[in-house]
Amino acid sequence: MTATPAADHLQAHWTRDGAVAILTLDNPPVNVVTYHLTTALGVALEEIAADDSIRVLIVTGAGKRAFCAGSDISEFPDMMKPGQVIDKKLARQNRIFTRLASFPKPTVAAVTGLAYGGGVEIACCCDLIVADEGAQFCLPELKLGVFPSSGGTWRTTRRIGMGRAKEMMFLAEPVDAAKALDWGLVNRVASAGAALSTAMELARKLVQRPLGAFARCKDLIGASYDAPDGLLLARSLRHSDAAFSSVEAAEGVRAFFAKETPDFTKFPVPHCGSDTGFE
Repeated sequence: MTATPAADHLQAHWTRDGAVAILTLDNPPVNVVTYHLTTALGVALEEIAADDSIRVLIVTGAGKRAFCAGSDISEFPDMMKPGQVIDKKLARQNRIFTRLASFPKPTVAAVTGLAYGGGVEIACCCDLIVADEGAQFCLPELKLGVFPSSGGTWRTTRRIGMGRAKEMMFLAEPVDAAKALDWGLVNRVASAGAALSTAMELARKLVQRPLGAFARCKDLIGASYDAPDGLLLARSLRHSDAAFSSVEAAEGVRAFFAKETPDFTKFPVPHCGSDTGFE
């Protein structure tokens, strides 16, 4: 496992384990979201996206206390006049969180300890979420007179439904890992201290998947709440035509008839565009 340059000086940095990148939110003691953490997160995502040897991304938090405990409230007083919070925080933060949500490679959040506010928002940007059995999820923003402003309102709702999302936001009460699993907020609950290792088990399976087909599937899933059926069908047909004529499909069909396991890892990671998801 190797670290990226100057990792010790960044509030978000990454290492690699084979074809898996492990991106760590690292702002002790509870990894709160600051200007510097958000900026470092954006840089790390660009580096990982550009590295074709990386096929899966895990996002985790440093230490045992928190995945990410939300925004640094000490930054708030400088943002409380009209227009300031957008310029100083939310525009950049939403752009970078959206980059994670639309990442062209499979993403897994490994949550240990607290995932509060922005921590929930970052986790919900990932394709899959693994939680330590002691993890707690909370959207406490209403207690401060604000609300989840970096995708938490809609990404949480898409995962758990309107009624449960309203309960999380309106009551601002912590949800434990067992309830988060029952609600569909998380995909797996790991034993104490095993969130990252469980996420790595999932990542090693995802490494073997055809990432072109993955990205096409993810693009359609992401649009499924917003686009009408007719548009989704047209988009699906475009993706299907490209998928059936791809090198991944050729390998999958070849391996099926040869009674072999397909090797999709020999094909490059696709690069996503802004319309159908592909350039």
